[in-house]
Amino acid sequence: MTLAGVSGVAFAAGTRRGAIGRGDRGAAPLRDLTPSMADEDDELTPPQEEGPYFKANSPERPSLVDASASGTRLSLSGKVVSRSGIPFGKALLDFWQADPNGAYDNRGYALRGHQFSGADGGYRLETVIPGLYPGRTRHIHVKVQTPGGPILTTQVYFPDEARNARDGIFDPRLLMKQTATENGVLVATFDFVVAG
Repeated sequence: MTLAGVSGVAFAAGTRRGAIGRGDRGAAPLRDLTPSMADEDDELTPPQEEGPYFKANSPERPSLVDASASGTRLSLSGKVVSRSGIPFGKALLDFWQADPNGAYDNRGYALRGHQFSGADGGYRLETVIPGLYPGRTRHIHVKVQTPGGPILTTQVYFPDEARNARDGIFDPRLLMKQTATENGVLVATFDFVVAG
């Protein structure tokens, strides 16, 4: 039996199913998640609405940036792991976002794409910082699905954004951790923790 996944990818239905969990503790710094350091009491990642701009069948690619892209670059990385720190390889992550002007590409697949986590559960997304649009703070949408597992639809947010406090959808548990700026690229992390 197969299950339709995010972006039209099908997974074989198996016994390993999980609900996706959050990878941080609100605004607190994100700790390394290893089998010896994972906290069995981590709360599940809160789901968030898909919004009107999701588009199925995005291309598989680790970078949403093409040669014509403008804006400040962002490198977002992290892991998809169980609550005990065991990595989930081949987890599907489907990202979409607004461009630096706050507009979504609804005709094509600009700033849209999916990828699979590595054997270590790791992923790396290369993109640009999304712009603002009325009523929303900066955010990136994502759907995460482990093989045979349920789909989590959520959003990740940028810390220290003035609009976070005024966005009715914003959830501080979904803040990415900005770790550095390297050669003009903002480097950030966010881990998705799967309940085992």
